[in-house]
Parts: sequence; structure tokens; C-alpha cells
Amino acid sequence: MSFHHLCSSPSSLLHDPLPLCNLLSVYPKSTPRSFLSSYNPNSSHFHSRNLLQATHVSVQEAIPQSEKSKLVDVDLPIPEPTASKSYVWVNPKSPRASQLRRKSYDSRYSSLIKLAESLDACKPNEADVCDVITGFGGKLFEQDAVVTLNNMTNPETAPIVLNNLLETMKPSREVILYNVTMKVFRKSKDLEKSEKLFDEMLERGIKPDNATFTTIISCARQSGVPKRAVEWFEKMSSFGCEPDNVTMAAMIDAYGRAGNVDMALSLYDRARTEKWRIDAVTFSTLIRIYGVSGNYDGCLNIYEEMKALGVKPNLVIYNRLIDSMGRAKRPWQAKIIYKDLITNGFTPNWSTYAALVRAYGRARYGDDALAIYREMKEKGLSLTVILYNTLLSMCADIGYVDEAFEIFQDMKNCETCDPDSWTFSSLITVYACSGRVSEAEAALLQMREAGFEPTLFVLTSVIQCYGKAKQVDDVVRTFNQVLELGITPDDRFCGCLLNVMTQTPSEEIGKLIGCVEKAKPKLGQVVKMLVEEQNCEEGVFKKEASELIDSIGSDVKKAYLNCLIDLCVNLNKLERACEILQLGLEYDIYTGLQSKSATQWSLHLKSLSLGAALTALHVWMNDLSEAALESGEEFPPLLGINTGHGKHKYSDKGLAAVFESHLKELNAPFHEAPDKVGWFLTTSVAAKAWLESRRSAGGVSA
Repeated sequence: MSFHHLCSSPSSLLHDPLPLCNLLSVYPKSTPRSFLSSYNPNSSHFHSRNLLQATHVSVQEAIPQSEKSKLVDVDLPIPEPTASKSYVWVNPKSPRASQLRRKSYDSRYSSLIKLAESLDACKPNEADVCDVITGFGGKLFEQDAVVTLNNMTNPETAPIVLNNLLETMKPSREVILYNVTMKVFRKSKDLEKSEKLFDEMLERGIKPDNATFTTIISCARQSGVPKRAVEWFEKMSSFGCEPDNVTMAAMIDAYGRAGNVDMALSLYDRARTEKWRIDAVTFSTLIRIYGVSGNYDGCLNIYEEMKALGVKPNLVIYNRLIDSMGRAKRPWQAKIIYKDLITNGFTPNWSTYAALVRAYGRARYGDDALAIYREMKEKGLSLTVILYNTLLSMCADIGYVDEAFEIFQDMKNCETCDPDSWTFSSLITVYACSGRVSEAEAALLQMREAGFEPTLFVLTSVIQCYGKAKQVDDVVRTFNQVLELGITPDDRFCGCLLNVMTQTPSEEIGKLIGCVEKAKPKLGQVVKMLVEEQNCEEGVFKKEASELIDSIGSDVKKAYLNCLIDLCVNLNKLERACEILQLGLEYDIYTGLQSKSATQWSLHLKSLSLGAALTALHVWMNDLSEAALESGEEFPPLLGINTGHGKHKYSDKGLAAVFESHLKELNAPFHEAPDKVGWFLTTSVAAKAWLESRRSAGGVSA
């Protein structure tokens, strides 16, 4: 194999590693290969010692006869460097064996390592470098120069050593020495020196080869400048170099980190088809690419492909997968990946715990998130403001009041971060939703003392707090503060006012109507029509309510209608409640409330407020009465009401508990199903008998 061809194949060692030969005990069938035929300074398998152990052949330069006599005893036949394949066994107990061993290339390798260390330690000037090389005590051959430079680590001394060796030995292939010098710069992540050396090569008329570009590209990757790696990769063809599969696989990572996602994924498709060897770093970049783009299934697919190919994930990959599953709101998958991490012997670090807190916190996995938080505290790991706020926001959403206070106190006592506006907002929300007025007011005061003005979100929570405590005057006072601060009420704020009205005694509702009218005139008009029993022509209320629905965001439509129906139920205005429910059905705000199959008719109430659920029950009873008693329609074997099995986060009772009590008041034959939580079932016979008895009693009102 020619010298030029050998240097154009930087990945050969990955596929055809060099045999190791012991000069004291070899067999004729073990033919050593020239170190040049497999030279690759960038291969992970490349090791200078292999070069020395592998052969006695030099780089197109025969060892002089005088040098040969120094390496072996005169009684032993000397193998020719190019054609001879004969070897002589030497008794390892012979006195000559130890002498031969000392003079063998094993010993020479150790000497070259020491030479590299001495050159690393010397001052970076020509005189000192020359003194160290001169003091080596023997002639340096071209392969010796390669070994020496390959084992150096000092980027200041390496170029001086290179120039000295180029001048003193006139190597046949200068590009190799340049390439191993670039490896020194890569070790120190000094891309600037690598690029400068490349320019020097061109000035001296030395043509770069594949190994040159591979080294610079990997240096750019390790230096954290993937765009430069891409630039060097795209220069290869202009110098007549074609990247091998190892380089192409590395470019998946470089293109991905440089932001050229399409090219990275295109190369990855080729990699799978052509079965390139891909490292864990590249897989990590692919997972990040898919995660950023929101393709979370793609992240998992990459993970599975890694395992199928036998590539072991590192901790960075596990952390990125957990983070991606957190963004996808798939905490159960984050749990599985975390379990794999532990099973495979990794110790979670700060990034692991942070990703788990975010994953569990966003998905409102309260107990899991708090367990990770406490484990971090036990291990002495500090939390950032964002992690504290994630936990507090979670506590606010799921009603963990005491836990929120514990986390807030811990945050105040820690030295790494201070509460910010979001911190106080979450804390006030926790207290407000649980009706703890004094604690909410104290948190609001702390917020102001810390230099943060309350936001509309915070003041919305404060109004909700006063509403739960039925402190209507404080609600009005806080509303006026909002206007004084020049804050424009949004749909959520107005929805909060509407919700407060549903909790306010009827004699005090008038105090809030003025606030609602100022905040959102159209909502104020609809509320006045409900509360003040305004006489209006048929269809006027529906028109006003429709205009209100059209004026608000889709994210608050159901909340508004739920509150309006609740208000109607509180004021004993069932017809208006039914009218609003019907409007919600027409606008597809309420969907799937009733379902029919051959075996069961059902009413689904899971997404409704209590007032809206009672109204939907009333409408359903009317529909059942009409179907069975007037139209003569046959009921299926079962009839069911699905209330769901959850409870309100700040209440001890869910819809199921309230409905169970209400159904008993109605003497309805529906009973909670023992095997279906949240379902109340009855038979067609019992339902018909009940509906007939209610009609005889004079009504079917729920």
C-alpha cells in the first residue's frame, strides 16, 4: 500500500487495527504491517506505541546497517526492511534477550514518550527545543518524529518542534507531521493555531489530506464552534479530499449544532442506510434537534436506535431525554428514562434533577416533584430561581399550600437566589385559592417591599381570595387599585370577578355589578339582565349573550358560561340557565354532554361547574321523560351519569360527592357503580318508574 493512499484513509484503524508483535517471540505466520499502511492520527484506536511495536520498516527510509547492528545481536540474522518475512526466536532467559529488550522498540517508544514530555516542559523557543532534541542521544527517524509529536500536549512548543524536525530530517511526507501537530492543538482546543498551521502548509506547497481536514473539523467541534467545522468540511472537495464515513458521521453533530437541521437529518438518513459508525455525542445532538423542534417521539426513536446499535448513552443523553419528555408533558416516560439511568450505573447530577423537577412540575406530578426536590436538598444541591418557581407554580395549581410555604421559606434562606415577581405571584395564588386572606396580604406586602409591583395576575388572585372569604368591599377596593395603577383588565380578570359574584350573597352582588360594567361593559350588560330581572323582548338576552361570547377568547368561553349558569342557579333562574347551556351547545363550547349506545345512555358532566352540571341534569331528565313517556321510545338496559372521580384542588369535595347527595334528594334510582369510579348507574326499568312517579307528582325539575 502506498504512503499517499495510507494517509488518505484516516479511519482505517477503526476497521483494521494493527497487530501487536513481540520482537522476542514472533511466528512466521504473523506478518507485521507497515505502520504507514494504517496511519491515522485521528483514529480513537491510534496509539504511537502500536507504530513502534508493529514493524521494523521505516517511512520509505531503510535503517542504515550501522543502526541495525545496534538493535540486534550480530549472531542473529537481520531481516530486510522490505521483503524479508523470516524471524528468529530468542530464548527470553538468555543474557542477550535482556540486552535486546532494552534496545528494542518497546524501549525506544518509552524514550520517545520521555522526549515528548521534555519538549512539552521546555521553554517555547528554538534554542531550548533544539537542545532537547539534540540531547535525545540517537538519530530520529521519520516515524520517531510522528510518535513524538503525537504524544505532545503543549500547543506553544509543538510548532517549534515541527519546524525543527522538518529542517533536520527532510521527511518524505511532511503532511503527516503537520497532521499530528494539529492533534496537539486539538487537545488544547486551539482552533486558531490549527487554522494558522493549515495556512502555513499551503504557503510551503504542502497539500492537505483527509486526516488534515478531519483533525481541524474535530478541533472546531471540540472548541464549541460547529459553524467553523461546517466551513472546513465544505472546503474538503476543493482540495480533492473526500470525507470518509467517520467524518460524515461527525458532521451530523456539527451541522446540528450549527443550526442546519435539514443537513444534519439528511446525513443521519444516509448514516442509517450506509451503516456509518455514529458516536454518543452525535446521538445527543440528534436528540436535542428533535427536542427543540417538538418531535418528542423522534427523541425516543433515537434513544431506541442507540440501544439497538449497542451505543451506550451517556449522562448528557439521559438528561436531554428527560428534559424533552418534560417539555412533552410525558412525566411517565421521564420516569422510565430516569430508571434506565440508575440501572445502567450512572449517578444523577444537578442537570438530571433539574430536568426531573421541570418534567414533574409542569405535569403537576406533585409528589414526584417534591420527592426530587427533597433529594436535592439532602445532597446539598442548590436550586435556581426558575426551579423554585416551577415548584411553587405547581403547588399553586394543585393546592399544596403547606408545601408551597415550606419551599418559599427554603428559598428565602438559601444564599444562591432571591424571590422574584413570579415567586410572589405563585405564593399569593396558593394563599388566595385556599382563602387564606392574611397570608395572601402578607405575601403581597413582602412583594412590594422586595421592589416588585403587583401584576394583573397577582391582583386577580387577591380578588379571588377576598371573594372566597366573602369580603366584597375588599374586592371593590382591589378593583379600584387596578384602575388606579393604569392596568387594563383582561378576560381572565373579568372572569375572576364573575366567579366572585357566584360566591357572593345576593344582597351584595349589586356592589360588584359596577366593577364588572367598568371592566367589560358587554359582560356587565348580560349580568344586569340576569340579576336585576330586566324585562326584555324574546331573543334579546340570547343576542346579548352571543355578542359576549364572540368578544372573549376561546380559552375563557367555558369558564364564563359556567359562571353565568352558576349565577342563574344561585338566583333560582333555571330557564335562563338552560338558555345559556343551549347557547354553549350551539357554539360547541359544551360538547359530548349526552351519548347513546345500544346498551347505555349517558350524561357526561366532568368539565362542568356545579351549577352547569345541575342544569345539564335537568335538561337530560326532560329529554328522558319526553323519550320514554311521550314518544314511547325504549330505553337501553342501563342509564348512567359520569361526574368524574376528581375533586377540586382547593376543596375536599368533588362533583361526584355533591351529585351523590343531590340524587338522594331527588330520590333518583342512580347509584354509584362500585367498579366504575365517578359513574352513577340505574336500570331502564327503575328509570322509567322514577320518571313516571315524578310526572304524577307534578314535574321533573332537577
